[in-house]
Amino acid sequence: MHIGSRSHMSSPRADEASVPRLAVTRLSLTDFRSYPSARIRTDSRPVVLTGPNGAGKTNILEALSFLAPGRGLRRARLAEVTRRRPDEAADDRVWGVAARLEIDGGTYDVGTGCRPDADGGREKREVRIDGDSVKSQSDLARLTAVQWLTPQMDRLFNEGAGGRRRFVDRIIYGLDGDHAGPVNAYDHALRSRNKLLREGVRDTDWLASVEDSMVRHGVAVAARRREAVARLSAHCRVDDGPFPDAEIAMAGDLEAWLDEAPALEVEDRFRERLRENGARDSEQAGTGVGPHRSDLVVRHAGHGRPAAECSTGEQKGLLITLVLGAARMQSEDRGFAPLLLLDEVAAHLDETRRAALFGRLGALNAQAWMTGTDAGMFDAWRGTARFFDVSPGSITECG
Repeated sequence: MHIGSRSHMSSPRADEASVPRLAVTRLSLTDFRSYPSARIRTDSRPVVLTGPNGAGKTNILEALSFLAPGRGLRRARLAEVTRRRPDEAADDRVWGVAARLEIDGGTYDVGTGCRPDADGGREKREVRIDGDSVKSQSDLARLTAVQWLTPQMDRLFNEGAGGRRRFVDRIIYGLDGDHAGPVNAYDHALRSRNKLLREGVRDTDWLASVEDSMVRHGVAVAARRREAVARLSAHCRVDDGPFPDAEIAMAGDLEAWLDEAPALEVEDRFRERLRENGARDSEQAGTGVGPHRSDLVVRHAGHGRPAAECSTGEQKGLLITLVLGAARMQSEDRGFAPLLLLDEVAAHLDETRRAALFGRLGALNAQAWMTGTDAGMFDAWRGTARFFDVSPGSITECG
């Protein structure tokens, strides 16, 4: 299976600065979080947003994260994103994000937002590209690639495997927008099987049909994740100065089977295991095998300890290694550097690591949007980045 369309033969660090960058040159928000309306005009240079806590800096990054498929960097429900007003009706959930994108000489106008479905008030996300409505969020992934690093991700190695699987899927979305199809189809089939087992449905044909869908889509998901992580590992072992190299792999039953046999044989083995485990899964009200049980395993390459056992500083360094590695891989595949959203990343780095991070961002030629409470932490980017002061209800460019 091949993810992406460009050659994989180049070095992970080769000619990075010559790669075109994806840039947001205009961003407009309407009833988004704390903003009744806001507009930022900039160019292809990096952007630094500074201001006090609670001013709305992260809200701007969240708006940018909706330029990619999914639920954004906070994984919020669509209705939760809407700015609330005292006179607002209960079902008034309209918000909007519009952006002008520039990439390799091309310009695109992208808009996305939420409005209640006319039939039942259910939240529905809409996407427009150059004024035309598109059927699927995956169309965004064909146009954009976005990576982010937030303080909430500091717990990535210490919490459940679900967050790590989503991290891998987000990387793949930046390479292949069609990945969302098998992921969503597998999740739907998994929920259907669990419901059938929980309710004691004895229709074997129905159950077999659901399990067949799980098998086809589940093996496709596992194979894509396995390949993407194998490729990412090369970009996480590049001696990035003070940031530790990382050893990474996808671990799970399907991934182990794919190491031993072709996909069709793995499908047969997965189907048989589901049949064998039917009674036990029914008792436990869940499915015990499948890509929903897989995990991204991360180790510090220097001393070999699992990321969860590393110090707080080492974990932060490993996170930066993974995000920068993903950006390099996406640049290689897509032919342009992705948008990078870095929330309060400089605050927890010493001067040496801040300088190293800024240097790597410059080498990647990515448009990074960075937030912080202390503008002085970004002094090295004076003249290189655009600086904006963010206060409640106001976004002002500053020197």
